[in-house]
Amino acid sequence: MRYTTFGRNNGLRVSELALGTANFGASWGGGATREEARKMFERFADAGGTFIDTADSYQLGQSEQFLGELIGSERDHFVLATKFSLGNARPHVSTTGNSRKNIIRSVDASLKRLGTDHIDLYWAHLPDTVTPVEEILTTLDQLVRSGKIGYTGLSNFPAWQVSRAVTLAELRGWTPLVGVQFEYSLAERSADRELLPMAEALGLGTALWAPLGGGLLTGKYRDSRRGRLSDWEGRGIRTEDSAQRTAVLDTVLDVARESGHQPAQVAVAWLRARASAAATAVVPVIGPRSAGQLEGYLSALDVTLDEASLRRLDEVSAVRPGTPHELVANTLDVVLGGGAGRVVRPAVPVA
Repeated sequence: MRYTTFGRNNGLRVSELALGTANFGASWGGGATREEARKMFERFADAGGTFIDTADSYQLGQSEQFLGELIGSERDHFVLATKFSLGNARPHVSTTGNSRKNIIRSVDASLKRLGTDHIDLYWAHLPDTVTPVEEILTTLDQLVRSGKIGYTGLSNFPAWQVSRAVTLAELRGWTPLVGVQFEYSLAERSADRELLPMAEALGLGTALWAPLGGGLLTGKYRDSRRGRLSDWEGRGIRTEDSAQRTAVLDTVLDVARESGHQPAQVAVAWLRARASAAATAVVPVIGPRSAGQLEGYLSALDVTLDEASLRRLDEVSAVRPGTPHELVANTLDVVLGGGAGRVVRPAVPVA
């Protein structure tokens, strides 16, 4: 397991994979028992994993409770991240969202379930469309100053909101945001348009959820509906709902067969190659439901794909940049004669 700071602008050290614990518990109708969660947690720790990601809503709070029991006296060995916004019970207007009231209520409830006095990285789970970003930032700043949380981040926020939040925090002397979290995999690369370039430009760490497209990239749903597709009624997974996703999965399966690896290993190895080339920290958040699935993720740490395979996967999964990126690129090609005379910015050095 390799380690990195979570972005260029902080010293928070994390493992190259994060253990996502949405499957710790069974309150959603599918997931891992307490004993299976223990096996996964201990195996991840034995492999050198230190970054643990959860949320107050996962399994209606059961995920945080399990983690509190598992971490115990080893608390300082891990970077513990959790989220607020969705609550851990039936949604209610007073216990969801990103208001100061709910953030303060949520952090105290999470600290109690986790059995700790501090959270290393506290995420807003998603924008609630009504709370001003200034209210989120000032409340998180207050919690950092109180010692309840160490670092802050935004999960599933659009790039323009993150950029504005980073700028406001910098200008007004509030606690800076250190990272963003969003979906990213061979099956879903929309973040290439705005989110990843923004994170690299601002030096933000990135935590990438659903690195296997919720199971799509394993190929298992072509033959069976077992797993999240049935237990969670399809929530949180990608399906072969387009010609491109079918082509992506076909290519993953082909590369797996040619290289002698499992499809999941190929998908994670591609992400690790992307992480190595990025100008900021890129950390896949793996979400196993069993110790066996975890072993599949960890085995990908020993897989290196050749350049031809990486290029095939890049090409088949690429998304169109869209507006205004295509207009800018096309205009520069015409005006500058195919690139002659174009100014190139030096690459950002990576420590």
